[in-house]
Amino acid sequence: MARRETAFARNRQVAGLAAMILCLCALALLAVPAVAQETVRQVPSDRGEVMLSFAPVVKKAAPAVVNIFAKRKVEQQSPMSSLLDDPFFRRFFGEGFGSPERRERDQSSLGSGVIVDPDGFIVTNEHVIKGAAEIKVVLADRREFEAELVLTDERTDLAVLRVDPGAEALPTIDLRDSDDVQVGDLVLALGNPFGVGQTVTSGIVSALARTQVGITDFSFFIQTDAAINPGNSGGALVTLDGRLIGINTAIYSRSGGSVGIGFAIPANMVRTVVESARSGTALVRAWAGLAGQDLTAELAEGLRLDRPGGVVISDVYEGGPADRAGIAAGDVIVTVDEQPVNDLQSLRYRVATGMLGDSLELGVVREGRMTTAELPLEPPPETPPRNEVRLLGHHPLGGAYVSSLSPALAEELDMPDSWSGVVITRVQRGTPADRVGFRSRDVILSINGQAFRRSGELADALDRTTDRWQIVFRRDGKIRRVEFSS
Repeated sequence: MARRETAFARNRQVAGLAAMILCLCALALLAVPAVAQETVRQVPSDRGEVMLSFAPVVKKAAPAVVNIFAKRKVEQQSPMSSLLDDPFFRRFFGEGFGSPERRERDQSSLGSGVIVDPDGFIVTNEHVIKGAAEIKVVLADRREFEAELVLTDERTDLAVLRVDPGAEALPTIDLRDSDDVQVGDLVLALGNPFGVGQTVTSGIVSALARTQVGITDFSFFIQTDAAINPGNSGGALVTLDGRLIGINTAIYSRSGGSVGIGFAIPANMVRTVVESARSGTALVRAWAGLAGQDLTAELAEGLRLDRPGGVVISDVYEGGPADRAGIAAGDVIVTVDEQPVNDLQSLRYRVATGMLGDSLELGVVREGRMTTAELPLEPPPETPPRNEVRLLGHHPLGGAYVSSLSPALAEELDMPDSWSGVVITRVQRGTPADRVGFRSRDVILSINGQAFRRSGELADALDRTTDRWQIVFRRDGKIRRVEFSS
């Protein structure tokens, strides 16, 4: 019995010691978060840490950000117009009773801009000054200038203005290589939201190479959560070194206010437009001479590639830059100058921001192997000449304007995979072509079985007398056939 009591006592001592060790471990674990939390909430050690601020960046960049006031003429019906247009009153009083009165009034819009050259060149969004008869620029120091419109580019939603400062000096902002920016970088957005005056908001770069936004033809945006609101359009997106990485252009919003999803045109695209304005020449971008489609997961599996992402080449313009670089149908372009290409929009952006006369190194997957190709950057040729013709006569295309397609015209019309044929460039309202539904960018492939490559050939064919028209045309990549009887 004595031995059992001794063993029991020893067991009690061991259990007590184990319990004490567990308690000490628990106290130690509880103490760790407290120490860590105390470290995070450390009191600033000096006055410099207390005064950390974006103010030096704002002081450097803000003087070059301007307010833009655009005034345009718009036509407005008088209050009596709807009454005079009413069929009942016209039938009662006669067709000669009165006439709708239309008056012009001034409509003002506001936005922002950035001075990028001491000679007075200012970049903004094209939609800010579209249709403006008068443009005024107001600097941060309240100086005002009348601005001249130098260049507009609807495809990128960019415009370049110029003011004459005389002997006065203008503040400017330097452009930064937007390819150096990374997701997570701190940025500031400067502009004139809602017309309240110059405002600065801060945030981070939320994403890069946003291509499925559908805002411009060359969709390749920097996304930021810095607050951007109406009136910020054309303003600056800057990094903490005070340099411009983008022009704020659009927001994603269901209410009209900022919800933390804003888009900016990268500085590399801005640079090409500004340099063209400085040179005084028409804006001409480089052209690759290829057509393709995004490499989806299904296509990647069919081509036995590890992952989707890239551009599968479907066609190459004979004698064009891609053809001379050795690119062929079936190749997959995955990089441009070691920058990843995720889709066709990314590839178009990389080519469009290149300098004419230079070349780009393409990373190409061919038959499962990685290779490279040098793509020369050249302007698209206008061969054949467009030779725009207005089609007259009593036929389904009457009232349409048609031109001979060339790579240059295809680029202007944002039809990168259409290099030959006859295209409708515009349609007059109320004409037969308008009534039957033809529209700009329809490519006429054949009429009554006859194919055309020149606008003049098509016009001659329409002069022939017939009581039936069978027209084959391409719209948005799809072939359509229609028949008309006279």
